[in-house]
Amino acid sequence: MTGPVAAACDARRLLAWQIRIFVITWIAYAGFYLTRKSLSIAKVELRKPEVWGLSTETLSLIDGGYLVAYAVGQFIWGILGDRLGTRRVVLSGMAASVVVAAMMGTTSSTLVLGILFAVQGVCQSSGWAPLTKNIGEFFHHSVRGRVMGLWCSNFALGGMIAGVVAGLSVDAGGWRMAFFVPAGVLATIWTAFYCLQANRPEDLGLASPARIAGAAEGVVLEGDRVADEPEGSWRTIVDVATSPTVLLIAAVYLLVKPLRYLLMFWAPVYINERLGTGAAASGILGSLFDLAGPIGIFAGGWASDRIFGTRRFPVMTLALAAGGVALAFLPWMPASRLSLGVMLFLIGMLVYIPDSMASGVAAIDFGTRRGASTAAGIINGCGSLGGLCGGTLPGLVKSIAGTDGTPWNTIFLSLAAGLILAAALVAPQWNRLPPHARS
Repeated sequence: MTGPVAAACDARRLLAWQIRIFVITWIAYAGFYLTRKSLSIAKVELRKPEVWGLSTETLSLIDGGYLVAYAVGQFIWGILGDRLGTRRVVLSGMAASVVVAAMMGTTSSTLVLGILFAVQGVCQSSGWAPLTKNIGEFFHHSVRGRVMGLWCSNFALGGMIAGVVAGLSVDAGGWRMAFFVPAGVLATIWTAFYCLQANRPEDLGLASPARIAGAAEGVVLEGDRVADEPEGSWRTIVDVATSPTVLLIAAVYLLVKPLRYLLMFWAPVYINERLGTGAAASGILGSLFDLAGPIGIFAGGWASDRIFGTRRFPVMTLALAAGGVALAFLPWMPASRLSLGVMLFLIGMLVYIPDSMASGVAAIDFGTRRGASTAAGIINGCGSLGGLCGGTLPGLVKSIAGTDGTPWNTIFLSLAAGLILAAALVAPQWNRLPPHARS
């Protein structure tokens, strides 16, 4: 076939592969949360004296080990995603995550549990950066805000589904089931990813959407200069690591991610302390924060593409400011399932917008498809350093305050201030676009 007929055939093949890649990468990253969130649900049981009697401080240290490993892994896997490709990195990390989760379910030692959770952090960090690169390879900049808006619902819905699965597993068979059942489900997802994923359109004999549109594919440098280097080259990686825009987004994400990780690791405990609910009810109610994420993410992606002309920073600024205000009100909400659920839902809807923008679409826009994995790795790595702060705050603040209960008011107000500061940092970039997106 030649000419228009061949072009039409290739267009249909590309569309089919775009749908396929979107679905399998969405499932893959959502699946990572199955083994990531197991411990946060098991905590409700592990804190009981008749089980392990672990203190808040001890659990915060275990979370801290995970988050340090996760942050370091983001930088490493981000680079390897560009060097080795998405397929090798994700399959390796996901397989290791399944094995480690199963081992966590068998241990009876606090020390071993902490070590294994740190190893789990390294495994978990293999997912995000290479998978965002995979999406960047198959979708053009002009639709990326909406595509990533839908795709980034994976970590919101993934967190919610993982919380429900682990919570119901604990109720059905004890805390060890919070590790065994999610590990089994993730093993099934690994098989599907192996069978269905491809790294790039070029590997399938298709032209990339960016090349079809004649878009620049180099890394955005200072002064909006575009560096044209081969994909995965060390020069590309250095260019990404020194890009002013990438570093600014990383700084903003450093201030945004603590809240999401605080609630991912501690929402069930917070709900349990305020309402006295059990593991399953606490996990489900705390998951409302994640449930709201897809709504905010898609609305933010749509607004950035259609209202703000593919500008990402206006949406980030508005959502950060509104999220900071909403979070500041959380400590004073009545102690009821309805009021706390509604507020967590609202906060999740707002905070997930800049979270997904910074770690996803903006990373691809300003790192471009050649350096997208490295850019996402750097941004998410810096965010994970903030996540380390969020995950360990309950134990740290409680230790400093010397109180019997966890000082949640202080924690939430501090994180609200961080969101307002992030809005102030990103606001001056309101009209910023990568050069290849300008007319």
